[in-house]
Amino acid sequence: MDRERELRRAGWRLVGSTSRAHRGWVATAYLAALCWTGTKITIPLLAAAAIDQGIVADDTAALVRYVALMLVVGAFQALVSGLRRHGAFRLAFHVETDLRLRLFAHLQRLPFSYHDRAQTGQLMARAGTDIQMVREWLMLAPLAAASMMILIGIAVVMLAQSVLLAVLALGSLPLLSIAAMRYSRRLGPISYQLQQELAELSGVVEETVSGIRVVKGFGAERLQQRRLAVEADAVQDRALASARLRSGFLPLVDFLPAIALIMILWYGGRLVVDGQMEIGQLVAFNSYILMLVWPLRMSGMMVAMSSRMSTSAGRVHEVLATDPVIADPPRGVALPTGGGEVRFESVAFGYRPGAPVLAGFDLHVRPGEAVALVGPTAAGKSTVARLLPRFYDVDAGRILLDGVDVRTLRLAELRGAVGMVFEDTFLFSDTVRANIALADPEAPIAAVRRAARLAGAEDFVDDLPEGFETVIGEHGFSLSGGQRQRIAIARAVLADPRVLILDDATSAVDPSKEHEIRAALREVMEGRTTIIIAHRPATIALADRVVLVDEGRVVAEGTHAELVRTNDRYRDVLAHADDHTDGHADEHAGDRDPAPRPR
Repeated sequence: MDRERELRRAGWRLVGSTSRAHRGWVATAYLAALCWTGTKITIPLLAAAAIDQGIVADDTAALVRYVALMLVVGAFQALVSGLRRHGAFRLAFHVETDLRLRLFAHLQRLPFSYHDRAQTGQLMARAGTDIQMVREWLMLAPLAAASMMILIGIAVVMLAQSVLLAVLALGSLPLLSIAAMRYSRRLGPISYQLQQELAELSGVVEETVSGIRVVKGFGAERLQQRRLAVEADAVQDRALASARLRSGFLPLVDFLPAIALIMILWYGGRLVVDGQMEIGQLVAFNSYILMLVWPLRMSGMMVAMSSRMSTSAGRVHEVLATDPVIADPPRGVALPTGGGEVRFESVAFGYRPGAPVLAGFDLHVRPGEAVALVGPTAAGKSTVARLLPRFYDVDAGRILLDGVDVRTLRLAELRGAVGMVFEDTFLFSDTVRANIALADPEAPIAAVRRAARLAGAEDFVDDLPEGFETVIGEHGFSLSGGQRQRIAIARAVLADPRVLILDDATSAVDPSKEHEIRAALREVMEGRTTIIIAHRPATIALADRVVLVDEGRVVAEGTHAELVRTNDRYRDVLAHADDHTDGHADEHAGDRDPAPRPR
């Protein structure tokens, strides 16, 4: 319960701080709301004067004068009403855009370790429904403020006209205030639970759509439908609980003005009969009581919306408040000129405490040298590749690139110097050209073609309907695995990094085509520091030196031929290479949480 309250308070602070950046539109919306309130309260007073001084007194000139004033005030009311709405909408859409951009940028700054744990559907819910809830609340906030101003203004006018009549008409408002506070306290936890369940529902939908090939491949449609049904029932349960609270509170909001109207007619009518009140004043009081219906309903609605909005904003705040552990150092140093020398010195690392993946790992890769890392599943090979560009930070030891600790380098410069071809190739829903030119969107087509040619992709790309301008479907699933991997290699080639990391980069390539890619890779690797993570002997043969990694340490090194001749463990690893599952499982699978993580 304390966490929920703190989350909602944080949500209010986030909305307030983001809105302050658009204080001009805040002022416009609320100033227009104030003017609108003034016109709403003024019109019944003018109507009362028209009745008493025009109709009752049989003064046509006075009647015309007050009717004309009512028309002028009505026109001004229409103007400020439009201005209030425009200001509220501009404010709401600006804040929505700011929050969405901040959230997106922050998600990209957060380290791999965060994304290993976070569920994509939960993050999508925060970027979608949670921020939309903030927008909807901001759209209505000036109207709600105007409604509260109307309540206050009506109370002031009534008290000025008749204290006793005002007390009789508004005496039930304290009861409504108590009921509203109870309603808000009970609704808060339910709103929090509802937003959580909606996020879980989004997670199931996202996973099912993203993994539709697996779902269909294993005939798991009914299983996913049952999972969705469970989450949908949970959402329905919390939504109905919220509806039950509203059904108990909102009728009270509707009933109180009826009581006030009865009081006005009973007591006010007696005052008119006794000559102590003008009939116009009684009409104005009745108008004010009828005007209370909408503000009271709006207050009830805003109590409910405020609870959900603060919860939604708090969930966004949770992400924004997460510290991007891996970030640019306060005084980042520039990467010196060099040939891409890499050193791992006594490196220790684990994806979670007490489960080390690397322990005392030492490796020196000379500038321009190609080194193959070979080892059994869970030996730590791909972890080595992910530590160099600081996807994760080491627990102990250090990693040097051209003599500089990578933790002292600016991330953009470091990652621009280290190019990676991942085992799991991800392509964006964009053109082939845009996917290859990801590191340099302005790269000329000649450079894109050269990168594709070196990766052995140019021929099949030219055969696509629109060549390099062909739009690839989601994740590139319209292409074969080998085609996707060749585009990924071309992407790394175009980036022209000092250090190239090939993480099992030929695993999805057809053996009949692998020799073409190997020939292309030899040209790409010429004079470039390269770390190759491989299992196929033909790919290992690309390396100048082979390093055998086992249990998080370097246990042997030499040429492929030397290790085959002298090392039993190396021969055993190669013998099991055809059966390995390393390309499809995490190296630390036995040491991790259920959320997927890199090897």
